[in-house]
Amino acid sequence: MTAGTVVLLRHGRTEWNLVGRLQGQTDVPLDEVGRWQAAETATHLARAHRAARVVASDLTRAVDTARAYADLVGADVLPDERLRERAFGKWEGLTDAQIAAGWPEEHAAWRGGHDVEGVPPGGETRGEVGRRVLRAVREHAAAVEDGGTLVVVSHGAALTTGLTALLGLDPDAWRGVVGLTNAHWTELRRSRGGLAPEWRLVTHNVGAGYAAEEWHAGPATGVEQEPDTADLG
Repeated sequence: MTAGTVVLLRHGRTEWNLVGRLQGQTDVPLDEVGRWQAAETATHLARAHRAARVVASDLTRAVDTARAYADLVGADVLPDERLRERAFGKWEGLTDAQIAAGWPEEHAAWRGGHDVEGVPPGGETRGEVGRRVLRAVREHAAAVEDGGTLVVVSHGAALTTGLTALLGLDPDAWRGVVGLTNAHWTELRRSRGGLAPEWRLVTHNVGAGYAAEEWHAGPATGVEQEPDTADLG
């Protein structure tokens, strides 16, 4: 038993995404636009992939995004805390400017892509996050009947580092993956014949087909957000 396809889906937008506050493992719900994004993405994703198993971070924004899709394909949502966002410790709830002002050296290391002990203070390293996401995805993929699809709903930094690990690269050191936009997904397929890496990248940062401005504005809200970054959760 093993999945043939894994889809990694980032949750829809939250108010903290909109204003640029670092979420981490703080349980921030979807906002109006985020709920709309989840519904639109669910419709488009269901046309391409009917998952045999749907798993999600146990944080509300991920569970609600997963449920929008799972309801369409008749699946349950299995919460797994290993799929939570990267813990950012004392930085959670702060803007980038506030972090830079309070921890200038640590902020420079973080934005420079360096994994340094104690950065973020009280949080996790990239490698720690990537490895726990890898373990979770492997376990759930093994529970899917041969050739079936696993859909994993999680967060920006967790998915970026988890994807890096799934591709056989070092999440502590490799920075070659661009973060997912809210409610966008990545598709992986299992390598054949025992070839390495175990999973191969098919598509990345795929969405429901809206222009970026329309996607960020949502349904007749007139509100636009700045481009997403993976570390905003």
